[in-house]
Amino acid sequence: MTQDSQTMPELAVNGGPKAFPSMTGTPQPKLGVEEFMMIAERFGFSSEAVTRMRSTISDADLPPYGAHFGRYYGSANPSMGDRFESEARDMFEVKHAYALCNGTSALHAALIAVGAGPGTEVICPGMGFLATSMAVALSGAAPVFCDIDESLQMDPSKLEALITPQTVAVIPTHHWGVVCDLDPIVDIASRHGIKIIEDCAQAPGATYKGRRVGTIGDIGCFSISSYKIIGGGEGGMAVTNDDRLFDRLRQAAEGGGLWRSDRFGVERYEGELFVGANYRLSEFESAVNTVQMQKLDAIIGRYRTILKTLHAARRDFKEIVWQASNDPEGDIGYMIRFFPADDALGQRIAEALCAEGISAGFSGSEGAPDWHVYHQMFPLFAEHADRCRPDLCPNAADLYHRCVRFEIDQWWSRADSEAVAGAINKVLSAFCTPA
Repeated sequence: MTQDSQTMPELAVNGGPKAFPSMTGTPQPKLGVEEFMMIAERFGFSSEAVTRMRSTISDADLPPYGAHFGRYYGSANPSMGDRFESEARDMFEVKHAYALCNGTSALHAALIAVGAGPGTEVICPGMGFLATSMAVALSGAAPVFCDIDESLQMDPSKLEALITPQTVAVIPTHHWGVVCDLDPIVDIASRHGIKIIEDCAQAPGATYKGRRVGTIGDIGCFSISSYKIIGGGEGGMAVTNDDRLFDRLRQAAEGGGLWRSDRFGVERYEGELFVGANYRLSEFESAVNTVQMQKLDAIIGRYRTILKTLHAARRDFKEIVWQASNDPEGDIGYMIRFFPADDALGQRIAEALCAEGISAGFSGSEGAPDWHVYHQMFPLFAEHADRCRPDLCPNAADLYHRCVRFEIDQWWSRADSEAVAGAINKVLSAFCTPA
């Protein structure tokens, strides 16, 4: 042993003292009281309430490194993402649920899971927000639009003729709180060996013949956002009972592999691993949406009560066709929609309803473009303009713009509902002929 080695301290691994036994610096929270107060301010609490909150809490009340809103990095509390998914599994009675950052990412991940990609086609309804067909295009597949019927949902009688050897999936969209006629769609898809992705962004909690929408096809996708009947910011959910589709969905949504028990391990079976994105939902949004999910059934109950009151009181007129329903008991019913005989009548009715205090909308065939109808989904035109020709889905091109519509407020009282029904009858009686 050399002289230098004799004077060197012994390594800790051999029993010597540690060179860095503990830190002397004091950790400060990365996310502390100031961030919490910013959230309180965004919630809209009064300045007096914010002052009271600030006076009762400090960074010293937090763990040394403060809070975090990432899902997988450990916490003294159970994961809010786990709780959100547990609520979804219980509510929809499914084997698997996965929380994503929004409904569009849920659709994209579901499409990748069922094999959508270059050289394939996916059938979408001719009416419904652009996000559905945009997710198809984003996957590399080509959207094929199916016409609608007077329920404003995909017309099953038009579906089978659109199926080709390139078709891998169909996306029935439960639009505006009304459900699709799923039985014939399921039958057609089953006979042709294609998958069904239900887009339930605008109908979470609705049912079709007693079953929750989103659980009847292969994968159900939901938007849980401030623009929907539940949700406070952004959020999405996908549900399925298929183990392999669930693995593929998570890999598409979370290519970093954090969902795997052995994150960096080799494939457990062929096709398990492939390039994916990062669509994870934060713990903050999961916390908000867990509470929102718990409120869903009560919200739906209020809407349905009001809808029944309005429909029971409304009268029929020769110049008016009311939106059809594929399951009146299953619809959520947060909008009233009907089709006047022509644009001129629709415009007069909408203006008269607004004057009565009901915020009715009507665009007409000459109105501004709208990305809820396929032939005006301009972002698709660069690659798929030939699939967006107005002549391909004439009902969608006609009915969307000829529809008079207004939203129901779940907090209307019985008296409010009766007053609205009276206003509808008052206006239609002035312009139309009793049936």
